[in-house]
Amino acid sequence: MSSAERSLDEYSAQVLDVVDTIPAGRVMSYGDIAEYLGSGGPRQVGRVMASYGGGVAWWRVIHADGTPPPGHEATALKHFLAEGTPLRSARPPVRVDMRRARWTG
Repeated sequence: MSSAERSLDEYSAQVLDVVDTIPAGRVMSYGDIAEYLGSGGPRQVGRVMASYGGGVAWWRVIHADGTPPPGHEATALKHFLAEGTPLRSARPPVRVDMRRARWTG
């Protein structure tokens, strides 16, 4: 176990575990993950993703309106297109079709 894994708190580990289960081409919002876990909220999930999300499929965790994390739109779009994620718009602002792409676990 690396020092990063040892320093990971239980909530952060749970968030990352949920992200690891999201299938390719599907997404969950920050709030969806908090609701799935039954604790925290969108901001807490966002904090975890900002701190530790680089090692998971971070592009599968988006805002409830279907937009990817600010500053990561172009990279997220490449992943969305490669995975066949349903989109409402591939032009700025990039937006995922939440009705078709949302994964409920």
